[in-house]
Amino acid sequence: MVAPPEVFPEDPMPSIKNTGANWIALIPYAFSSPQKPEVRYHGLDWQWWGEREEGIRESIRLAKLQNMHVMLKPQVYIHKSWVGSMDFQLESDWLIWEHDYRDYILKFAKLAAELNVEMLCIATEYNIAVIKRESFFRKLILEIRSLYKGKLCYSANWDHYSEVPIWDALDYIGISAYFPLTEQQTPTAIELNKAWQNYLNHLESISRELNKQILFTEYGYLSVDGSGGKGWEIEKNIEAYSVNQLTQAAAYEALFKNLWEHDWWAGGFLWKWFPNGQGHEGYPEKDYTPQGKAAERVLRSWYSR
Repeated sequence: MVAPPEVFPEDPMPSIKNTGANWIALIPYAFSSPQKPEVRYHGLDWQWWGEREEGIRESIRLAKLQNMHVMLKPQVYIHKSWVGSMDFQLESDWLIWEHDYRDYILKFAKLAAELNVEMLCIATEYNIAVIKRESFFRKLILEIRSLYKGKLCYSANWDHYSEVPIWDALDYIGISAYFPLTEQQTPTAIELNKAWQNYLNHLESISRELNKQILFTEYGYLSVDGSGGKGWEIEKNIEAYSVNQLTQAAAYEALFKNLWEHDWWAGGFLWKWFPNGQGHEGYPEKDYTPQGKAAERVLRSWYSR
């Protein structure tokens, strides 16, 4: 039985605005199946209201009422897999995928133009596809620009951004910035700051080389032991980890301390904020959200600057 459409129990935008944030990213998820050349968005009765077109439209409206800017970030989820490893051997499969993906992205490019959305992310973490199908992405970018006049970015995985061949066609170097820092349960500020030094020079170098700012299209940390490390691995067994708000807060503090003053850093979008207070597999106290945690105080401190 399909549940009735979910709506916000209350407008979530004031609480986001109260952190000092001035942008919000909205993600109308589409779905693919492993090894199948498809992108499904339309007609998914089980999809959460906030990811469907009516939910995205309402979320944009509410954000605009708070004078917040919006990045629309259509993103594809593959159950028990990842778009970064998506690959096809047959040209015919790639063409099917390109047809579906083009329809999905152009739908939201038109919506972004209609609703004066300030930024559109054209894809997220397609490590293989963005290289093997560079020509497709370049044509798609041109088609988007003919419909939409806002800023464009792509979200590269943290370990893959230097390999992306299409940065010249976009406005920002977008990165899903889950850089592993340390696996210490509760790391010190010194440990976290030292870890950031492993990444800063290369980030600045590619920004200067391409003459574009770097935008963290995603960044964030779970509120559990060791979350300054490989969060995507922790997620797989999150019930085994103890709640640790101090590690999450310290990791946010280190990120801002090391990035804030650099002119090549455009800012970023934290992952993530739950409008209904829900979290990963029912563990909101352990999830990436800073809501009601020590990390939210860190956000307020930095965003107020």
